[in-house]
Amino acid sequence: MKITSRPARRCRVKAAVLAAALSLSLVASAADTPPTAAPTIPIAHSALLTINGTFSSSGLVLHILHAANQVPIDGRDVTVTVDGKNQPLTVQQEVGDFLLPTKDLSDGPQTLDITVAHDGIREILTGKVALPKSVFGSGMLDSSHKQMLWWVLNIGIVLVAVLAFSKRSSKPEKETEEDE
Repeated sequence: MKITSRPARRCRVKAAVLAAALSLSLVASAADTPPTAAPTIPIAHSALLTINGTFSSSGLVLHILHAANQVPIDGRDVTVTVDGKNQPLTVQQEVGDFLLPTKDLSDGPQTLDITVAHDGIREILTGKVALPKSVFGSGMLDSSHKQMLWWVLNIGIVLVAVLAFSKRSSKPEKETEEDE
């Protein structure tokens, strides 16, 4: 029969609690770090409009601004074609921002034709954008975040192992007739 002393069990429980606290503090510190702002990419401009873009996890967010004072346009009549094919656009909460999903588009340079109706006129602006190869390649999940996730995963595995061994060693073995 395997006998586990109380101090040994307490030590295992303390180690499990310490591992859980360390894991939670790592997750909390990762959540507290502000995300780095995606760089703004100039896409197209005219005498009246400037169109910039930023990549997000959902796609390319187009920021359409008046060229004179950099105020976002108030219109919602915007269409986009990518290499001659119409693409859906989603109006964002921010005025003048539109989301172009990139999951169905090919990687590499793309030609965007953006039609904007504003202030009683309609403009067609053309620009080129190089789409990133993947979310991991575009810097959405950089090496420091990968390392943090790796540590959290390892600590979680150790915590589960400690708890499993603690429960198994705390159960008394059944006595057999041979022991008597």
